[in-house]
Parts: sequence; structure tokens; C-alpha cells
Amino acid sequence: MESPIGPGPVGMNLENIKVCARCGLRYDWRKSPSTTLKMTYCSSLCEKADLGFTIEALLRHERAEEPAAPVA
Repeated sequence: MESPIGPGPVGMNLENIKVCARCGLRYDWRKSPSTTLKMTYCSSLCEKADLGFTIEALLRHERAEEPAAPVA
């Protein structure tokens, strides 16, 4: 069965190559800077452009707003 990405160099594992949901760029998901959506977007720029925010920024924002525990 032929890969939808096309033939690659001998010994290259094409299972590590994904296509960005936003821009269509082929990228190695293991090297993607996004830890949460690295199997979907090639970069945080595409993630933000598609969603309007990055998941990592959202997670940081939620943690910052958690109420502090009462001091006994």
C-alpha cells in the first residue's frame, strides 16, 4: 500500500510524518513544539490560528486562576 505522503528516503519511518490540520504542511510530530496537540498542528502558530488560542496557554491561564487554599 502506498503512503498518502509519498515515497521517502530508504529507512525513513513515514508513520512519524503527519499533515498539519491548518496549513497542510508535512511535519515530524515528534519534533512539534506543541505538547498537547502535536499530532494535529505543526506549530503553535497554526494551533492558535485554527483555535484562536493554544491549549498550553489555556492550561496556564486556568492554573493561574485557581483560588489559593485557605491558610490555617
